[in-house]
Amino acid sequence: MAQSVFTEVVYLLIISVCLVAAFRRLKLAPIIAYLLAGVIAGPSVLDLLSDAAQISLVAELGIVFLLFSLGLEFSFPKLFAMRHMVFGIGFAQVLSCLSIVFAICFILGFSWQTSFVASCALALSSTAIVIKQLTETGKLQIRRGQLAVSILLFQDLAVVPMLIAIPIISGATSDGLFLALSTALLKGTVVFIGMIAIGKWVLPRIFNEIAQARSDELFVLTSILIVLVTGAITHFFGLSMALGAFLAGMMLGESQYKHQLEADIRPFRDILMGLFFISVGMQLELSFIAESWYLVLASVAAIMLVKVLMIQLVARLMAQNVTDSWSAGIMLCQMGEFGFVIAALALDHQLINPNTASMIVGIGVVSMGVTPYLVDKSGKLSQLISHQNLIDEIELGIENIALDKHVIICGFGRVGQTVSRFLKLEAIQFVALDMDPTRVREAKAASENIHFGDARKAAILTAANINQAQLVIITFDDLAKTLSVIAQIKKLEATAKILVRTHSDENLDTLIEAGADEVIPETLEGSLMLVSHVLFQSGVPVKRIFGRVRRERKNHYNGLHGFYRGDSSHMNDEDVEFLHAVTLSNDAFAIGLQLNELDLPLRRVEVAAVRRKDKEYPNPDPSIELEAQDIVILIGIPRRVERAERYLLEGR
Repeated sequence: MAQSVFTEVVYLLIISVCLVAAFRRLKLAPIIAYLLAGVIAGPSVLDLLSDAAQISLVAELGIVFLLFSLGLEFSFPKLFAMRHMVFGIGFAQVLSCLSIVFAICFILGFSWQTSFVASCALALSSTAIVIKQLTETGKLQIRRGQLAVSILLFQDLAVVPMLIAIPIISGATSDGLFLALSTALLKGTVVFIGMIAIGKWVLPRIFNEIAQARSDELFVLTSILIVLVTGAITHFFGLSMALGAFLAGMMLGESQYKHQLEADIRPFRDILMGLFFISVGMQLELSFIAESWYLVLASVAAIMLVKVLMIQLVARLMAQNVTDSWSAGIMLCQMGEFGFVIAALALDHQLINPNTASMIVGIGVVSMGVTPYLVDKSGKLSQLISHQNLIDEIELGIENIALDKHVIICGFGRVGQTVSRFLKLEAIQFVALDMDPTRVREAKAASENIHFGDARKAAILTAANINQAQLVIITFDDLAKTLSVIAQIKKLEATAKILVRTHSDENLDTLIEAGADEVIPETLEGSLMLVSHVLFQSGVPVKRIFGRVRRERKNHYNGLHGFYRGDSSHMNDEDVEFLHAVTLSNDAFAIGLQLNELDLPLRRVEVAAVRRKDKEYPNPDPSIELEAQDIVILIGIPRRVERAERYLLEGR
C-alpha cells in the first residue's frame, strides 16, 4: 500500500514538474499547469491516485499558509485604516453578486437551496490566484491591488457563515438558521479577540526567544507551527482554519520578523498551493464538460461579466477611481477556491446533484485558467474600457520599504552602524538588514530603518527594493554567507554594485570573482591608515601619501598581501597566506632558470619579490633569471610554500 502511494505521488510530481517547466518556458502562469496536472492525474484521464482525498486534505493547508502570508501584509491598524474598503466595498460586492446570481438561478428553474449554493460559490473570487499574481507582478501595494485584496478579505470572512448555513438549510441540524448564525458570530468574536491578544503579546515574545537561538531550522519550524496551531484553534471553534492563520499573520505583520517570516513560509505555501490547484483540477469531469462545453463557456462568460460590472459599480459608488474600479472587477471576476469547498459540502448534503457540482467546478476551473492573464492585463484593459490613464499610487497605509537610489546595509553591527551614521550625515537613504533580534529591536526603538531578515533570501532583498538600490554593503565576516548574499543579489539585480567588508585579505580574489565590486579588508585598511600617519609624521607630503594609498587600493592591496609568520600568529594554516624567504644555495635547482620556466603557479604559490645583493625586485618580471644567493620571497599558505621551497632547492 505504501509503495503504491509512493508511486502515485512520484507520477504526480513528474507530471507537475514537466508541466510547470513547460508553462514557465512559454511564459504562462504555473497555476494553469497545476490545474492541467490535476486534470491529467484525475479520474477523467489517468486516474493515478487511489485516494485523492488525502491530497485534497494536505492541499487545503495551502490556503492556510496563503492567508498567513496575506495577514503579514495587513496589520490590525492598517486593516482598520482600510475598513471602508474591506467592510464597505467588500460587503456590498458579496451581497450584490450573491443576490443577482441567486435571482438568475431561481428564474432558470433551480430550487432556492441550489440557487443559494450556486450564488455562494460564484460570488466568491480566487484569493489564491489573485494574491499570488499580484505578489509576483509587484502590484500588491498599488491602489487597485489593495482594492482587490480588500474585497477578497471580506469574501474570506463571508465564507464562514456560508459554510455554516449550508448544512442548516439542508435540514442537517435542528437549530434555526438565525440561532446558528448568531452562535457562529459569537464564537467568531471570542476567537477574534483571543487571537488578537495572542498575536499581540505572546507571538512576538516567542519569536524573540527563537531568534536568540540563531537557528534557521528552528525559526522555520516555529513559523510553520504557529501557522498550523492558529489555524487549528479557529477550526476547533467551527471556523475557517484560514481565518486563524490570517489573524496570526496580521498580528506578526507589525513585528520586525515580518519579512523573514514571509521568506520562510513562501516555499511551503507555494508547494501546498500547487497541490491545492492539482486537487481542483482532479475534480473536473471531462465527460460532462465535453457534453456541455457550450453551456460551461456561456456560464463562465455570463458570471464573469456580471461580477465585473457589479464590482466596478460598487467600487465607483464608494468613490474609487474609475480605472481602479474596472481593474479590480477584471481581477476578481473568476470563481474562487472556496467555491469548490462550498460545492463539495453542498453535494455531501444533497443540496445539488453531481451534474450541478460538475458545472460549478467547470466554471471555476475555466475562469481560474484565464485569471492570471486577466490580473496581468487588468491595468491595460481598464484603461481601454474607461479611456483614462492608470495611476499606480502606493497606499501609504501599507508598510513598504519605499526607497530609491538607496544603500542596503547587510549586517548592522559596529561597521554597519558606523556606515549608517555617515550616510545620515550626507542625507543618503539606507535600509539595514540584520538577524540579531535584540539589535533590531533596539535600533528600531531609535527609529533606525532596520528590518529583521536574512539577506540570503530573495524575498528579503526584494522587500528592500534591491532593484532600486545604488549600493549594497555586506559587513559580516562570514565567507559562505557573504558568497550566498552576493549570488542572490546578482540573481535579482545583475548590475547591483556590491561592497564587501572582510577582516583580512585571504578571500579577496574569491569575493571579487563571485561578483563583489569592492572588497575592503579591515586589517589592510587599518595598516594603510597607520602607514599614512607614519609617513605624514615623517615629513612625506600629503599628496604623495594619498597617491600611494590610492594605488594600493586600486591594485587590490597587492603590496600588502601576506606577512612573515611568527610564533604569535594564531591563524589557521590552511586559510592564511604567509610570506617566506628562500635563499638559493650554490647548488639549488632553480639557479639559471627563469621564473616562467618554473611551475610555481601550478603549485599555487606566487613570487612576491626577488632580492639580489642590495637590490629588490618587487613583483619580478617572469623572464628574470635566478642566480646563486638570490633571496626569493614566496607568498602562499604554509604547506604549499614548504613544497615550493623544496622544489626551488631540490627540483622535486
